[in-house]
Amino acid sequence: MNEPVLRPGPPTASAYDPASVDLYAPGPAAVELAADRGPVVWVPDAYGRMVPMPKHLAPPAIVRPEPRDLTPLPLLDPIAQRFLAAGVGGGAASAGVGWGIGQAISAAAGFGSGTVMWIALAVLAWRMPVRTIADGRRGSTVHIRKAVFKRGHFHG
Repeated sequence: MNEPVLRPGPPTASAYDPASVDLYAPGPAAVELAADRGPVVWVPDAYGRMVPMPKHLAPPAIVRPEPRDLTPLPLLDPIAQRFLAAGVGGGAASAGVGWGIGQAISAAAGFGSGTVMWIALAVLAWRMPVRTIADGRRGSTVHIRKAVFKRGHFHG
């Protein structure tokens, strides 16, 4: 009969044994010359341990930030103060310009109406003697005399 053939199976995984000396034994090391390798830096790993790493693969160093200016800021922003002053000054200037234009317009209107009145009086005064001389009369003045007599009677 045929006997079963024993074949080697997959290697069994050994359980973790912290007392085992094999865990701490150095493995076979190859000879490495200093000129074969570039500069090495020590960086912390995920667990906080320092591990060697080639310098060209190391992450860039963290740049220290500039210190902040902690002097207190003004209560009101200077730019906002300038905008406010420009608005108030512009409003005052516009009000002054409007008032000045109003004064000029009222003066021109007063001057115009006064001038028209004086021109009308001058024309009337200039034309009046011409009319009286042309008619040959004293003028067109009419005198009306009205007399009112009021008598009081007492019938008592």
